[in-house]
Amino acid sequence: MSAPHYTEYHPRWYRKRVSTYWWLGRWPYLRFILRELTSLAVAYSVVLTLVQICALRAGPESYAQLQQFLRNPIIVVVNLLALAFALFHTITWFNLAPSAMAVRFRGRRLPDAAVAAPNYVAWAVVTAFVIWTVVRQ
Repeated sequence: MSAPHYTEYHPRWYRKRVSTYWWLGRWPYLRFILRELTSLAVAYSVVLTLVQICALRAGPESYAQLQQFLRNPIIVVVNLLALAFALFHTITWFNLAPSAMAVRFRGRRLPDAAVAAPNYVAWAVVTAFVIWTVVRQ
């Protein structure tokens, strides 16, 4: 297969110019980009958890230093933003689940709510368990 032959006078292809900020034009596009960006908050939370585990392994003094660092108001704000973004990521993922997988029961597709609701129920149960574990102490 040979490469296409172009001459000096070959017509230029028409390509409509698209702004770099095309995704700001409509809410569904902006929501999609925000959802993709919130993955960074999820990654930050994972890294923070791993750092805490490493500090725990290093001993009580190391963990106390980390806890002192995490009490810094800037870090508290960053963690609250990460929590908000992680919640947005989770909710949009749960709402997206019915589109990602078509669950069929007795030959009929289940309604979107029937696919998304178990995710929310599992989330509520796990959250209640974690709160109960923390409050119990």
